[in-house]
Amino acid sequence: MNEASTAADKRIDRRIVLKAGVALATAGPVILRGGHAEAQPRATALFAYVGAFTTPERKGHGGGINVYRVDPTSGAWTQEQLLEVDNPSFLTLDRAQRFLYSVHADLDEVSAYAIDKQTGHITALNRQSCGGKNPVHLSIDPTGRWIITANYSAGSVGVVPIEKDGTLGSRSDLVNLSGEPGPDGKRQASSHPHDAVFDPSGRFIAVPDLGFDRIFVFRLDAATGKLTPNDPPFVKTRPGAGPRHIAFHPKMPLAYVINELGSSVTTYRFDPQRGSLQPIQIVPSTPPSYTGDNHGAEVAAAPSGRVVYASNRGHDSIGVFAVNARDGTLTPVGWAPTHAKSPRFFCLDPAAKTIYAANADEGFSDEQQTDTIVPFRINQANGMLTPTGQVIKTNSPCTIVFGSV
Repeated sequence: MNEASTAADKRIDRRIVLKAGVALATAGPVILRGGHAEAQPRATALFAYVGAFTTPERKGHGGGINVYRVDPTSGAWTQEQLLEVDNPSFLTLDRAQRFLYSVHADLDEVSAYAIDKQTGHITALNRQSCGGKNPVHLSIDPTGRWIITANYSAGSVGVVPIEKDGTLGSRSDLVNLSGEPGPDGKRQASSHPHDAVFDPSGRFIAVPDLGFDRIFVFRLDAATGKLTPNDPPFVKTRPGAGPRHIAFHPKMPLAYVINELGSSVTTYRFDPQRGSLQPIQIVPSTPPSYTGDNHGAEVAAAPSGRVVYASNRGHDSIGVFAVNARDGTLTPVGWAPTHAKSPRFFCLDPAAKTIYAANADEGFSDEQQTDTIVPFRINQANGMLTPTGQVIKTNSPCTIVFGSV
């Protein structure tokens, strides 16, 4: 197993606190299909892994990575474990859901955890440098052998190998992004990649760069773990847009980008053969009547392909956009208030019946109605969101991923 320095060990590996049997709140119903454990049939157990900001620099007062058991009938969340680590700002699972991986805001590391298939609990394995400060996103390539990190403060994209035992090897590549700063002198003084997402085919990696107003595209050599700029290597956005996150349409050759600074969503036509992106539409992420400050945060396309969702910090909402079945362009159909401030992150549950909005205080509002995960029931006919009426209280939540055992 490759391990990082002793200093990193002291910084990330802290005591594990188990808090079993603490029911925090209930969420919308989650429909699960039965599985089998040995000879006896039983319902599949669903777990939610929640990362939280922990440091004052992030206005964080969370504990690290929380593990919750989600009741398959009522949807109630029960806290099972708290693993105390610094700023686990984005989480992802391997395809077999045997391992959990995290990047850590304001550090320069990616970490690995083994998942106990009986309890859902996690155990720290090791960590490695991702090559740049403040990694904010990570993705695993289709072969399951490589992790791609978007290193926001460093303006770079790193590649870290996954060993057969789930641990992390030494970084295999690091690419520094180049370009011209955007017009916002404070937020766009240098490169700030905020996302690194594989297209549906797994051949291309799209990297929105908030600082350079570009979406870079790379290819990954799955044999060596080396990145190669695509041809064309990037597409420019509207000046000052500040592209943050990208979501590919599940069925059509399209992609949607939430622009943090521009508070807008751009629709791109995606060429799955060349890996090129062509903008075809820009729509505001907030209602026309909203005149306050806002920063776009997260974007996701529903598995049906009929709806795209985008979250707003300031307006504090999730926008619902209908997808035109012919050309993929968006039409806003409504905004669901998140009933708390700063929805930095949201995600759909595995059944695509509930959306969970993670509300963490990031300084985008003077109000302190934060530290919640709010579930919304998804109308399967039109994608509209209705709050279930329940709230999950948890400190500084910034990322959620679901796993089944």
